[in-house]
Parts: sequence; structure tokens; C-alpha cells
Amino acid sequence: MAYVILRFSKQKGNPSARIEAHHERTKEEYKSNPDIDTSKSKNNIHLITPQMRYKAEVDRRIKESGCRIRKDSTRFVDTLITASPEFFKDMTHEKMVEYFQRAVDFMKSKIRPEIIFSAVIHLDEKTPHMHLCFVPLTEDNRLTAKEILGNRAKLSKWQDEFHEYMLMFYPDIERGTSATLTQRKHIPSYIFKSAAKLEKMQSEIEEVLKNTNFANASKNTKKAIKMIENWVPMAETFETKVNMLSKSLQAEQKGNMALREAYNAESDKADSRLFELIKLRNQVEALQKLYAKVPEEIRKEIEAKKRSKEAQR
Repeated sequence: MAYVILRFSKQKGNPSARIEAHHERTKEEYKSNPDIDTSKSKNNIHLITPQMRYKAEVDRRIKESGCRIRKDSTRFVDTLITASPEFFKDMTHEKMVEYFQRAVDFMKSKIRPEIIFSAVIHLDEKTPHMHLCFVPLTEDNRLTAKEILGNRAKLSKWQDEFHEYMLMFYPDIERGTSATLTQRKHIPSYIFKSAAKLEKMQSEIEEVLKNTNFANASKNTKKAIKMIENWVPMAETFETKVNMLSKSLQAEQKGNMALREAYNAESDKADSRLFELIKLRNQVEALQKLYAKVPEEIRKEIEAKKRSKEAQR
């Protein structure tokens, strides 16, 4: 069963250049997000195209509103709209665009259309998704994301209404368990990005080790040492993060037992994060197995360098 997804990220200060670079794909490569296939970026589609740079779009709307602005004001909201991956399976390009256009229509029914300055569909990552950005101006021209998005209860209502709207066009799509009921926190996206980066590095290291023979042993050993030196600390940090996440989810499951019993129908639905966690733990095991395959002399040299660096601190 597929789920609709709607998430808001409040942006304060001036983070617009960084977000613009990501949304508009202005960089040649994205090391922080290995999921992006820049060769497919030409397929991305704007449903609402910004006429200026993001900062200028934001500043113009705020200036024209004549509203008061504080240092800690949310200047714009970055909205992520997508669905669980299975929803897009076997879906035509036209139907994907139609889904996101309906999501834009929903947003226009909830906020002033003129405060939206960008809506771009990304088709160059694993799961199609859209980033819709708007300046949180009320009907009477006050800059207040709190009033538009509200507290946890109001955010849950946003989710309910988005599901109800999309259900008119997609009868099989589900709402998902409300965060108000479960108090769930999403697994941070940076963990999945780290996992993808480590998986790529792991493949490269395995390839070097597999192709090492008597003729190229010296050259390949040096290459492997350099690669593994970069890989080891990242793998160790990743393992620590996954272990912490595992403990956090276990504690949360125990703490929410009463809630789960009270909402038995919802608790019957599998918590997707547990499946995600299993995948992450499997990757940790794969990283450990790879390190065990590394020739002993290489491991010794890397560990000696590591001890030397620690002693110098």
C-alpha cells in the first residue's frame, strides 16, 4: 500500500543559496547526495518556475507585504511532496507530473498562490519528489510560519487534508500513522546518504582488492591503503549512528506501548523505520565483513597511522 508524503522545513536567516543550488541543480556534482544522477537532471520539471534567485524572490514578497520581520523569522518554507516508492512503480511520466500538479493545486487551496515562488519535480533521484517553496505570508500580510503551519496538531491536520484531497484521485493511497499518535521521528536523511556513499566506496575497495595480483601488488596496495584510510572513519561513524538510532527506536517503542494499544488499528501497520533500520544494520555487517577481508598488512598499516594521529592530538 502506498502512502502520500508531505513535509515542511522552515528556513530562517538566509539559507536560500544552498537550497537553491540543490533544488535548481546549479552544481555539476553533489557529493553530499550520491542519489542524484546529474545526467538525468535535464528531466526535472518546473511546475512553478522562479523568476529570480531564491533570495530575491523571498525579499521581494516580504518587501511588498510591508510586514515586520525579526531576526528569527522563518523567511520561507521548503515543502517536500512525494509518496512511498511503490506508488510510482510502473507509473508513466505524464501520470507522475499529474500527481505533483494536483499536490500544487492542494497547496494553492491552503495558502495564497502568489506566495509560492518555486515548485520543481526531481526525477534524477531514486524516488520522484517535488520541492515547493513559499514565503509564509498570511492574508493580512504578516510573516508567520507558525500561523500557517501551526503546532503539531495543526500539522497533523495538514496531513489529513492532503490525504483526503489526493484520495479523490488515487483511491488506494493511504494517510499513514499520524505523528501526533505515535510521536515518531523520521530517520535522518543524512544517514541514508552516508549509507549510499559508503556502499559506493565499498564497491570500489572490493574491486581494487579483487584485482590485486603479484604484478601490481605494490601499486594496488598503496591505492587500497589510501581508499581504506578514508573509508574506515566514515564506516565507524556510520556504525555508531546506526547503533544510537537502534537504541532510540527501541526506547521509543517501549515508551509508546500505551499509545500503540490505544490505537490498535494503526499499530497493526508495519513501522517502515524498522525495515529501514534492518537494512542499515545489514549494511553495517557488510562493512565489518569487508574490513575482515582486508589483508592483514594493510590493516596493520592503517591502524598504526590511526594510532599515530590520535597520539598527536
